[in-house]
Amino acid sequence: MSDSDLTNVAWRKSTHSNNGGDCVEVGGCEHTVAVRDSKNPDGPKLLLTRSQWAALVHAVKDSA
Repeated sequence: MSDSDLTNVAWRKSTHSNNGGDCVEVGGCEHTVAVRDSKNPDGPKLLLTRSQWAALVHAVKDSA
């Protein structure tokens, strides 16, 4: 998947984020979830399948 495939993605960040710019943003496509650094929106993205994203969220919640 290229950056051009992500042009219409609606990026969002947690409502718990502050305005300091140290956030990750998440955007979903049909079969993929993309994660990027809010300070560098044109930088690299982490691309995950929906099942990988679910496993990541589950692991983060379990370790909190």
